[in-house]
Amino acid sequence: MSSDVVDVTADFAVARQALWEVLLEPQSYPRLWSGIGGCERVTDPDGDTLWQVRIGDPEVGVRTVVLSLRIGRWYESFELHNPESGSFALIRLAGDQQRTSVSVTVFAAPRLHPVLAQARDAETVRWIRAGLRRAADVVRGARTSVVGNGDRAPIRRKSELVRWVVNSGLVAPPVTSARQLRSLYRWGFNLAGGYAAGAAHSPDQLALIDPASTATFAETDKRTTALAGAMYEVGLRAGDAIGLLAANHCGMVETMVAAGKLGVDVALLNAGLSGRRIEEIVQRHRLSALFVDTELNHLVQYLHKGIPRFVTDDLPADPTRITIEDLIAMGHTKFPVPTVPGCQIVLTSGTSGTPKGARRPHAKGFDTLVALLSRIPIEVGSTMMIPAPLFHTWGLSALQLSTAVRATVVLAQGFDAEECLRQITEHRVNTLIAVPTMVQRLVDLPDEVRARYDLSSLRHVVSCGAPLVAATVDRFLRDYGDVLYNLYGSTEVSWASVAAPEDLRAAPTTAGRPPLGTRIAILGADDNQPVPIGVTGRIFVGNHMLFDGYVNDTPPEEADGMLNTGDLGYLDAEGRLFVAGRDDEMIISGGENVFPRPVEEALSYLPQVSDVAVIGVSDREFGQRLAAFLVKHEGSSLDPGMVRTYIRHRLSRFSVPRDVTFLNSLPRGETGKVLKRLLVDPAGFAD
Repeated sequence: MSSDVVDVTADFAVARQALWEVLLEPQSYPRLWSGIGGCERVTDPDGDTLWQVRIGDPEVGVRTVVLSLRIGRWYESFELHNPESGSFALIRLAGDQQRTSVSVTVFAAPRLHPVLAQARDAETVRWIRAGLRRAADVVRGARTSVVGNGDRAPIRRKSELVRWVVNSGLVAPPVTSARQLRSLYRWGFNLAGGYAAGAAHSPDQLALIDPASTATFAETDKRTTALAGAMYEVGLRAGDAIGLLAANHCGMVETMVAAGKLGVDVALLNAGLSGRRIEEIVQRHRLSALFVDTELNHLVQYLHKGIPRFVTDDLPADPTRITIEDLIAMGHTKFPVPTVPGCQIVLTSGTSGTPKGARRPHAKGFDTLVALLSRIPIEVGSTMMIPAPLFHTWGLSALQLSTAVRATVVLAQGFDAEECLRQITEHRVNTLIAVPTMVQRLVDLPDEVRARYDLSSLRHVVSCGAPLVAATVDRFLRDYGDVLYNLYGSTEVSWASVAAPEDLRAAPTTAGRPPLGTRIAILGADDNQPVPIGVTGRIFVGNHMLFDGYVNDTPPEEADGMLNTGDLGYLDAEGRLFVAGRDDEMIISGGENVFPRPVEEALSYLPQVSDVAVIGVSDREFGQRLAAFLVKHEGSSLDPGMVRTYIRHRLSRFSVPRDVTFLNSLPRGETGKVLKRLLVDPAGFAD
């Protein structure tokens, strides 16, 4: 076990002052040393600066310790001291502009870090040296911020694939398996092929449940074949594109599947857009027909009458309009099988500009399935609930995944937290597909409400679409257990990383690690070369599900087979990804780079705050400044001066928002992302 005193010495070919500046910043320690999940500056009652450090891992426990930093001689020595346990670390530097010798003396290391309590002295020495080496790499500019999970090791991927298929129960006995594979060969690894293969394996298993109806795999396959035949009869052909404007229900899924069988592309229209925006999209994509829910028809009522329209739901029918039930009843099942299946065109979130149409790729065989399941262990034949909108990438990706694992899908329209728990209990849901606002609403439910429902079936709550704040993650894990997963991705790259419960326990703001077959690199803006571990740069992602391009727009920047996500972030010592924010959100205030995300994280811990967004705005004196928009809990007391003082004590003075505005709510898209462009230009909300 670890001794009371551990001494470590290491030499590096770097300038002493530069290394000092890295080591003197405790907020860099979570990036450079494993087992440190976070570090925040706090102020004690005497006005002294302290550092609140999250250390440990789920195996030995995670706890928070408070450290004070005391400087001995500038550029020569400083001490990190834990007043509660009496443990401390003394760091001394000697050298010049070419070389630096670092000496570290740690007293009572087991009391300082729970992992070190289980480690021998040699392991503690290696841990300290590894962090010092990464600190020196920051000074040297080492190109270390690249992490992959079998992305260039096809043999490993194939062995993982075979192992999973053998153990999963996905493939049936030989005769049924042949029917499954014929379905996939005919329609491809997409929604159409997934439901057809499900019909071959388990025809009577429920495939879809919505508030008004249910459908088995066999019924879904049969109905969508008839709908595809009817689409052909009314003049749609392979290569055409239709618009689909619908909420989550069986008719929406059937329309996508039928179009895929016919080779027709589907532009998934966002129900949160204005009629004017939808008209622009219909014209830009030259859509041949529209399939629209009755309750959303007002959004397309002014489009020119030459575009055929069909109703996707079974609300009281207008005799002048044709529904998909009418089309299915026509009984046409003959149509040419396309050489290329139809694809879905998903609109980007448009958080900082006009949404763009992006063509979603088809799955590349079972590899796509195993990639995500390498991080989220969803079982074949389980039950999945999808309240996240299917017209966005996350809801659509979850639906595609559900067909691959032959899951029964419960489709929900809108989101009420208690109703969600009721349906989880009723349908014995195993996997909930959520966005961060849904996770927050589940956390906000009172204990007595949550206690009314049996949630023992719930194994995964997978959140995607926007960042999760640390306070929400901690409360969710406390109240619901280790079932939370945070997936980071985009319309363009599909997925990039997944944070499993053990990742979130240790570091609640992490976006996690790449799934199998995925590579992440943090590249510098000037040379597109990897930056050192712990240094913020542009996030690039490579996998076999990169999108097929925008419609009528140039693709994002590419480097070494990876796409630029448009986000900034960094990798930590354990290979976990952290997202700092959008590339276009970083501001330069008084010559300092400032990110809104840490300010949002800090403000989310205030008990008076229920929602927060921070943006950069122009400033005559500093070039740019931060502006904070907050939603307060009803009856709480908070004013702009309190907000500024709180941030000044926790972050740098450049992070203090000069503008503080209180709102009744923040403008959010359907995936929970704050539409920050509407905070800059509120008039745009009416577009």
